[in-house]
Amino acid sequence: MARVRPAWERLPVLTEIQDSLRASIRADAERIGPFLVRFDAHTDSVFTNYAVPERDAEPTAADVAALVAAFRARDRTPRLEYLRPCPAVDTALEAAGFTVDQLLPMMGVERADLVVPDVPEGVELLDATTDDQLAALTEAQHRAFGVEPIPRDAGVARQRTLLGEGGTLVLALVDGVAVGGGASTGPSNGLAQVAGIAVVPEHRGRGIASAVCGELTRRVFAAGVVPFLETEPDGKAGRLYGPIGYRTIGLSATISLK
Repeated sequence: MARVRPAWERLPVLTEIQDSLRASIRADAERIGPFLVRFDAHTDSVFTNYAVPERDAEPTAADVAALVAAFRARDRTPRLEYLRPCPAVDTALEAAGFTVDQLLPMMGVERADLVVPDVPEGVELLDATTDDQLAALTEAQHRAFGVEPIPRDAGVARQRTLLGEGGTLVLALVDGVAVGGGASTGPSNGLAQVAGIAVVPEHRGRGIASAVCGELTRRVFAAGVVPFLETEPDGKAGRLYGPIGYRTIGLSATISLK
């Protein structure tokens, strides 16, 4: 008789991931029609101001107009993140003039396929828990992603929220200086997202990002949860995450109205 594998040994499916992404923002999101919307009071970055459609959403023209108005009132770019296929949402947004910014590979890994890379010589990985460590991680991530810096207190508070929700933050140091890191979200619907993998430009190409991702993925599995991640369509899927064991399972759409 075939063994039934526990959830944390298998790949996640897209519907489970989308439910998990919604759950991760629901507590501090605003509901506008069939959308959950996260607004960041500290920055107008598109990466932290976005909407996610509810499951089986069929937005009307009025729903989309209300969504756009809420973004404009806060001087934010109307933007959504969700997984395809989602034809009813695609149709409503296209009719309102939204265009696709990116289609990003969504990736998953099975426990049996996980390969955790060695930490490069001269690099230290540690849990970011103190205010100084959380601030250093925030600064390194913003530098790596080319995002405008935010006030120290705001960055620390955001990272502490993730920790308070059961997430993990890993900081990478070289000679005691923060050069990158990453995060995994707290468990949600049996899943956890590995995200924010970042290395400042002058320290790229040393295997630091792979080591951070591998360590975070290992920890997610150790907690009995299924990991997933979203990556850029720039070759990282095969170059960085593929050797760790991840493979593409679908696409994440980012769509905005300029």
